Amino acid sequence: MVETPDVVVLCGGFGLRLRGVVGEAPKPMATIRGRPFMELLLKQLRRHGFSRVILSVGYKHEVIREYFGDQAFGLDLVYSTEMSPLGTGGALRQALDHIETDDVVVLNGDSYTNVNLGALVTTYRMSDSVATIVVIADIRPDAGSIVVGQNGKLKTFAEKRLVPDARYLSAGIYVLDKHLVRGIPLGRKISLEEELFPQWLAKGQDIQTFVYDGQCIDIGTPERYQKAQEILNKVEMENIFESEAQS
Repeated sequence: MVETPDVVVLCGGFGLRLRGVVGEAPKPMATIRGRPFMELLLKQLRRHGFSRVILSVGYKHEVIREYFGDQAFGLDLVYSTEMSPLGTGGALRQALDHIETDDVVVLNGDSYTNVNLGALVTTYRMSDSVATIVVIADIRPDAGSIVVGQNGKLKTFAEKRLVPDARYLSAGIYVLDKHLVRGIPLGRKISLEEELFPQWLAKGQDIQTFVYDGQCIDIGTPERYQKAQEILNKVEMENIFESEAQS
């Protein structure tokens, strides 16, 4: 059996824009139909065959740990705790000691994309790239603008700004070689999207894209959070029915 990679879910942010809707709760605990958003992500990972998840937590980390514990939905959960904000790259680097596989899947803890994560990992492992990122055929000024070159190679990654020739946005889902993670400065606040991806590209690192024909649903603003309620409830029900049909 081919080993599935460990997964790191980046969920340490303050979620300031959602305070008026969810109060002091950490963003991954914002409820969708009465259950934490994080539950949807963990169930998705289990459906796709993953078994070990590292939750990179920060603000109100004790709330997340108390709710999910060390096991949930058939997954082993490990916690990497930021004592001060490290950004997405710094948080991932801090989690390195918990990563036991040669490659790692990285997810943002405030967005859901119903992509085939197993196919993503297979595609990455069949390539010679150091990373593969999920992209969606859309553009939005508050997301990562992506320019894709020949043969699906990542050419430009511009966070929260539109750039010429951009036809895709980043879904915030990556598969990375563990050695790439090891090269991130330890203990420093640094962003995967704003700093590291552009730096890796400038150094000539081979990063591939994985196009998903769907949408990325995030709960980062009150408006998107409200919109996500109906969409994600439908997504979950479809997945429940699919699971029952296969059992």
